Amino acid sequence: MNTFFPGRWISGATLIMGPAVMCAGYLLRYLSTVTALTPQQQAWAEAQPFAAYGQLLAYASEPALLTFSYAVFALGALLLFPTFVALAQRIGGGLASWGAALLVAGLFARLYFAGADQTAFQLTEVIGLEQATNAVMKEYVDISYGPWRVPVWASAGQYAGSLLLAIAAWRSGLFGTARAVMLLLAGGTWMGVLKGASIPDVLVTGLLAVALVPLGVQVLRDRLPAPAGRRKILSW
Repeated sequence: MNTFFPGRWISGATLIMGPAVMCAGYLLRYLSTVTALTPQQQAWAEAQPFAAYGQLLAYASEPALLTFSYAVFALGALLLFPTFVALAQRIGGGLASWGAALLVAGLFARLYFAGADQTAFQLTEVIGLEQATNAVMKEYVDISYGPWRVPVWASAGQYAGSLLLAIAAWRSGLFGTARAVMLLLAGGTWMGVLKGASIPDVLVTGLLAVALVPLGVQVLRDRLPAPAGRRKILSW
């Protein structure tokens, strides 16, 4: 396995760092919004049909804080690319390959959304919050779906991919039921432009870290776990 991309060191490091940084990104996006908005502004944002209204308002209030949180989130998406590739290699088989490929497609969509987020934020700097909000929301569907709707179709890969990879990890014996469910749950987080993070997002991504970090440590030590053999419903 050391001769194949991403190799033992990158595999082990990203299995540890990828989910941890992504979890931090969700947490920072949640905390930055709560910090930037007053209770009255939060109530107003929650009454809007899309989270984008509140995110743009939060950026106008605390641009440095929102930029930092969105940057950490984007970094988490980048690190998860070799993470899922490494996981699929250690599972082996076509089902794992399909799952990882679909998950990576979802990560590419996240990076497209990150670019759209940054563009929307910079519009508030150039033309002001009100005009930027009006412009973004007027074209929100086309911005979110992307050219020829490629990004939005790619984003669906996250949901299907996490299911396939979780099943493959369980069938192979690399993960027990608990860790396979953790991987599956993490694939259910939202996708899109200017979305608001929540505590459940933080928790399920934290569970992904719980599932993958021990494997990353074992990869770095070059001591991969032996397949579990007979699969049990209640297993780690």
